[in-house]
Order: sequence, then C-alpha cells, then structure tokens
Amino acid sequence: MAEHKAVRTSVGIFDVSHMGDIRLAGADALAAVQHISMNDAARLAVGQAQYSALLYPEGTFVDDVIVHRLGEDEYLLVINAGTREKDFNWVRDNTRGFRCGVEHLSDEFTQIAIQGPRAVELLQKLTDADLSAVKFYWVKRGTIHLTQGQPRRYLSDILIARTGYTGEDGFEIYVPSDVATSERVWNEVFAAGKEFVIVACGLGARNTLRLESKMALYGHEISDTINVWEAGLDRYCHLEKGEFVGRGALEKLKAAGLKRALVGLEVVERGIARDGYRCLDGHGNEIGVVTSGSPSPTLGKNIALAYVPLSMTGLGTEIFVEIRGQRVKAVVVGTPFYKRVRKASAVKT
Repeated sequence: MAEHKAVRTSVGIFDVSHMGDIRLAGADALAAVQHISMNDAARLAVGQAQYSALLYPEGTFVDDVIVHRLGEDEYLLVINAGTREKDFNWVRDNTRGFRCGVEHLSDEFTQIAIQGPRAVELLQKLTDADLSAVKFYWVKRGTIHLTQGQPRRYLSDILIARTGYTGEDGFEIYVPSDVATSERVWNEVFAAGKEFVIVACGLGARNTLRLESKMALYGHEISDTINVWEAGLDRYCHLEKGEFVGRGALEKLKAAGLKRALVGLEVVERGIARDGYRCLDGHGNEIGVVTSGSPSPTLGKNIALAYVPLSMTGLGTEIFVEIRGQRVKAVVVGTPFYKRVRKASAVKT
C-alpha cells in the first residue's frame, strides 16, 4: 500500500526489465506492423507510441503491446513478460512476407519505470532532454547523466518514453542491460528522488495501480479466449485501416453483437473478489467470472473487474461474487475506478 500510494502522490520506481522488446526495421516495417496489430500505426509520427494488440485469426488476443515508431522504417513493440517467446515467434511467423528484419531485443535493455506526479521533476535532474516537451505516449532519445559515483558517465542515445502501467504520469527508460550500468542507473534515480521521498515498488503495487486504472492484464482481462469487443478495447481497433490478422473475425463478431462484457465491480459487503471467483445472479446462477480483484489503496474500497452478460452491465446492477462459499454482494460501477487529471496535450493514440 505504501508503494501504491507513493506512485499516486509523489513518485515510485519499478524494475520492469522482464518486459519484452521486438524491433521491426526495413522498407516494409510499417506494412508488417499494420498486418500484425489492430491499431493504425500509419497514424504515428516518428517518436510517437500507441497502445495496440496482436490478434489471432479468431479476433482473440496473442498479447497487448505498445508500438513505438522510432524512425521512418523502424518500430519497437514492447510486449508482456510471460508471453515473450510466444509473441516473438508469432511476430516472426506472420511477417515473413515483408521486407523487414525482426529482432528479439528483450535481453538488450534494462527497463526502469519512474511513475507518479513528481516523475518528470525527478528524471529531469538526470537528463539534458527537455522532458516537458515529451507528450504522453511519445518517446525521445536523450543522455542520462550518472554523476553520483566515480567515474562520471554519460549514457547517450537512451530511449525515454512517457509511458507506464500505473495510470499516472511517468517515464520508462531503456538502458544497457549489463549489471554494472543497470545498478548504477537505478541507484542514481533513487538518489535523485530522495527529495520527493521516492519509493522502490514491486509488481504487487503495479497490479493494484493498473487495476484502479482499468488497464488490461494478459491472462486476466485479455487472453486467447477473449475478443476485442468483449474486452472493451474497440477504441484501439481500427477496422477501417484495411486487412490485418483477426479483422475478418472481428467484423463478424461485431455484426453478431456482444454476449458478455467487462465491467467494474465495487464489493459492498465484507469480502475481496479475487481472480477466478464466480459471479452469480440473485438466484445463485453462475453468470460470469472475476478477472482481477483487490482492495483499492486509493479509494479505500474493494474493487474488481469481471465478465458478465450484457444484460447485467448497467451501472448499479447487483451481482454476487462467491467468496469462500459465501455469496457477497457487489454492484456494477463506472470505470476506470481512478483517473488522474491530464493536461489537454496528454492524448493517447
């Protein structure tokens, strides 16, 4: 809870080096990215990023990804840790007909996330890049100054992305993965953050932060059995851009209409709804399943995400969650549960 609250009120630092990275570069890089992902990468300027997903032909999820356009013909896909090898093999197999190289760079970077309302002030102390000019979901390269230890070092051409998985402002930096450099960068970020009472954060806090912000987690809100429309991620899916893997199935599913949807729940009786718990109607019939659930450190309530029939998605609808054999009342509430106030320029593509 202390880690979670530090990110909401000041700044926290995460080691997220387990995340994966796939680079596509070459004359057909854009066409390849368009073919394998559901968002419209043609909208990206050099230095811009977007949330997207890789889909199976059935319209379900291989994985969700962040697509960064690093150059005219160069893209970096940031993928989830648990699906790294599967994702790389899928990307490689589905881009064989395009003139572009596909590189698995996951072990080339140490990825450090600096998240929270004081993140920009902290990181600005360590770089000559003008971070105020970097909009949300944009990326630039800059120099990281390591001046606390000896000898002084300057890491040039470091990828600095204004992205994150917490619902707060912040940055993710990609530094060389050798142990000495990684440890020194971590320690210097921590030293620079002392005046902001920086806290080192783990994946438990990262999970509660993303849940409050209704950010999908693979294997929970998205999977190979869940489609884009059910997951409520249609705003990132651009059927109009032309053919991509999964497009045909999504058109058919859209025409057929939804049978279930992802909703937010607030548990109003004593109990915590956890992943995999059954959702019941007032007669005790099983109607769905909880995908993620936890106490909310920010709101002081027990919250959850769940898939339920479309007829039970209205705000205020009572749904029961089976917790240790007991039916515990919850109500459907609006999501995201928490949303920070963003500047007008902070627009996600």
